[in-house]
Amino acid sequence: MSVGTAAARRGGGPLSVLEYNIVGYRRTWRSSALSSFLLPLLTVIGFGVGVGSYIDGGVGGVSYLDFILPGLLASTALQVAIGESSWQVLGNFEWVRTYFAQASAPLRVADILGGHLLFVLFRVLISSIAFLLVAAAFGTLHSPWAPAALPLALLIGFAVAAPTFAFSASIRSDSYLSLLFRFAVVPMTLFAGVFFPVEELPVVLRWLAYLSPLWHGVDLTRAATLGIAPQWSVAGHLLYLLAWAVAGWLLAHARFKRRLVF
Repeated sequence: MSVGTAAARRGGGPLSVLEYNIVGYRRTWRSSALSSFLLPLLTVIGFGVGVGSYIDGGVGGVSYLDFILPGLLASTALQVAIGESSWQVLGNFEWVRTYFAQASAPLRVADILGGHLLFVLFRVLISSIAFLLVAAAFGTLHSPWAPAALPLALLIGFAVAAPTFAFSASIRSDSYLSLLFRFAVVPMTLFAGVFFPVEELPVVLRWLAYLSPLWHGVDLTRAATLGIAPQWSVAGHLLYLLAWAVAGWLLAHARFKRRLVF
């Protein structure tokens, strides 16, 4: 038995892939560190403070800034997760072909997929910590449950990253990724309760918002930061997001296996 196979069977395979990605990230982290703090700050000032100054009375009994911050945190987790799971995954198949090199290491398909997903969640965590610090600086955290926004961000990231891995492994051109952002990411960001309550939407669009994983993440995150009850049950939200994550993992594993195992 080779050393690589033995490591994979001991469960070190995914950690080896995670380490590979983190080593690469050490060379580029400075370029993203500033934006990790600057983007939340500008977003909060632009939407929460700027737009919020025109909204008298706030939303649902809280100021617009307090209302929008948890939604922005959840949507940031989604955008980072999908961003890290799209072009990078496609590139590892089509351009750099890193996955094929890892498959010959040898590593199992689950190791390659799991290790890269762990790195995506690491990126989600870093961005979410930055956003939570900005939220704390603006005094928008009103509950001792606010730190729960971090594991919620990880769950949101997992719920959308796994199916995005499956999608990215199924295509050959990055033009399809533009369609993903145009027809999935942007509509979810705009109409899943980040900027206004989904109850203001027409019935059809409202139910589409309920089907999106982002609405469930926004509702949970808002409940955690404001200390209020979510609109839906906590268990229901968590199970729905977990279902997205598990289904996405199974689809991604099948697509990775189809392309990497000959």
